[in-house]
Amino acid sequence: MRYASAHATNKTATDTGAPPAHGTSRTTTANARSTQPARRPRLRSRAAVPVAAALILSLPLAACSSSSDGEGKGSGDGPSSSAYSPGPSPTPTVAPATYRHALTEALGPLDSALRTVDGAHEGGPLNRALDAAAAKADTAAGALHSTATPDDALAGNGQLASALGALAQDLRNARGSGGRCAASPRVALGTARSPQSVKLAGRALTALGYDATLRLPRTERARHRRLTNGAFVHDGSRGGLGRLTVKNGTGTDAVVTLARGTRTTFSVYVRRGSEATVRSVNSGSYSVYFTTGEDWNGPKSSFTRECRFEKFDDKATFRTVRVAGGTQYTVLTFSLNKVVGGNASTSAVPPAEFPS
Repeated sequence: MRYASAHATNKTATDTGAPPAHGTSRTTTANARSTQPARRPRLRSRAAVPVAAALILSLPLAACSSSSDGEGKGSGDGPSSSAYSPGPSPTPTVAPATYRHALTEALGPLDSALRTVDGAHEGGPLNRALDAAAAKADTAAGALHSTATPDDALAGNGQLASALGALAQDLRNARGSGGRCAASPRVALGTARSPQSVKLAGRALTALGYDATLRLPRTERARHRRLTNGAFVHDGSRGGLGRLTVKNGTGTDAVVTLARGTRTTFSVYVRRGSEATVRSVNSGSYSVYFTTGEDWNGPKSSFTRECRFEKFDDKATFRTVRVAGGTQYTVLTFSLNKVVGGNASTSAVPPAEFPS
């Protein structure tokens, strides 16, 4: 235990205070049936070379749409051309409208359940709403995993399905225990990653024209409520001379409670790294309990995070006696952290048995 041992001293003393276009290659001089006069053979011979060269250069572009007659002439009557006409786009495997309908069928019930969570009161109503929404999230995830999806939505659909599966688990984990050391489910959801993953996947599909909008429940940030050092959480009747000093050397705040039987005499708040003194403790034998943690929830008399509930194994006894020349009374000091030479041991206490 972090606070497995404590130091207590019992003494009697007097009171002293303290987030490229296809190009078109054309040749207008390439014609195998020359119309040149016979008396100018040299010009005909000279024109053949550039014609052949032009045909060779145009072959790669015309190969898809023309054939050669052995003389460099195309099969058509007009000039050869290499212009490319693209074919129609492939038909999608799944009609977008069909997928949109599947999305609506899968996400509609979940969206309704999440809205119920958003408006539920904490406690039983909120826990029941969280369970129902978790079941709907599991169902929606399964439906998306098995639905036929257009090619452009494959990635987004898979991401959303996975995120919904994680959301279902986070919704269950957020349920409040209803007892002590119970953070609000809305705080637990605020620290979960799945709601943000669902939001991002939904936005990606919606941007493609597939509405995947979900209204996620509101969340709350973790709180850090504290009382002032030495403040009484509960203060009963005190009228004696006994004095109790509590030193809190732990890393979290604490509340120390003295009880007689099942009745709380007083509870005092001691901040981490501080000490507090309670005066006027009545004579008697007391059980000493202490709880440590973060974020003090006054209505539940408990911390909401990192809670520990313990008690000292030995009781604290206060005595007041008259002696010659005055009165003697008991002054006790308890250290909640381990100390060298400490003579008091502690034991864990079930939260339900910790005195209010």
